[in-house]
Amino acid sequence: MIQQALIIGVYYLGKGEYHNPKFYDMAGEKRYQGYVTDIITDISIDWLDNSDKDRPFFLMCHHKAPHRPWEPSEKYKDLYEDIHIPEPDTLFDDYATRSDAAKLAEMRISHHLTKTDVKQNPPADLEGIELTRWYYQRYIKDYLRCIPSIDESVGRLLDYLDKEGISDNTIVIYTSDQGFFLGEHGWYDKRFMYEESLRMPFLIRYPKGIKKGTIIKDMVINTDFAPTFLDYAGLDIANDMQGYSIRPLLEGKQVYNWRQSMYYRYWMDQDDHCVAAHYGIRTHRYKLICYYAPGRYYNGQYPKGTEKTKWPQWELFDLKKDKYELNNLYHDPNYANVVKELKKELARLRAELKDDKDEMYELY
Repeated sequence: MIQQALIIGVYYLGKGEYHNPKFYDMAGEKRYQGYVTDIITDISIDWLDNSDKDRPFFLMCHHKAPHRPWEPSEKYKDLYEDIHIPEPDTLFDDYATRSDAAKLAEMRISHHLTKTDVKQNPPADLEGIELTRWYYQRYIKDYLRCIPSIDESVGRLLDYLDKEGISDNTIVIYTSDQGFFLGEHGWYDKRFMYEESLRMPFLIRYPKGIKKGTIIKDMVINTDFAPTFLDYAGLDIANDMQGYSIRPLLEGKQVYNWRQSMYYRYWMDQDDHCVAAHYGIRTHRYKLICYYAPGRYYNGQYPKGTEKTKWPQWELFDLKKDKYELNNLYHDPNYANVVKELKKELARLRAELKDDKDEMYELY
């Protein structure tokens, strides 16, 4: 897989390397000396410095960090060394009321982090809860040690815009491709429709067009990104685009027909980290998830121990009462009408997005 690193035409292969990484461009491959976050920022600023200042520009600066295996720069390798990072409330989640999908997932802090991830073997005298705590501290500290380099990168890019005198007329967006589990539910990685994985950062600065301190409480999703970019660029938005420009929201206008629900789907059934295929709907208060998990594993085999698991399985969460999504209410008769209405809206969204075939998993 070729993963795009920069829209200006520089790429790294697969997930890339943290130290002395190899990049690819139209001229071929080149190995750079240094830390990957700093190098990507250097390349970005160099491109900006050599662009035509009288023309609009569009730059996407995609960082590897903080992707696994979380290797910080030499500058920050000892950050937090003598600090105990507070554990998330759900680090020792037992998945008691939830589907088999949560219990089968292979991304537990306690079981599935490797020596490459934590950079050493665990102490021989630790086991059980204390071993999980050791793994968590090793994991979270290296993850957090990767972040200051990102912070510095953002600062350098913002400083460049200030130096060039174009900050007021430049839209700057900071976002990600997904959320991430930082020990919540005992996990690392992503994929699940739970809040820590589903929610993602989206910060935007445009002094000329967006009031400082604006907070949007409407539901915005990643398919809104492209229409928003096109809108600000003064270009037409194609009719077949699934998202909508959020420019009216950013400008403080009330949009009366804005979405009240969103659709999610994860289709790689029991592949990476053995996460079951699922789809679902989230409203402002509720979340309904269907683990349809067809068992069509990529090599035609069921993962060991899952051969007799029955699918589909459902989960319902009342996010107002259960922010950590610990209590599955799908079979609670008091929520029967909620389930009925959510399933109706889920079917509508699937049809609208043309993702409503029963054999969805055939896509892979």
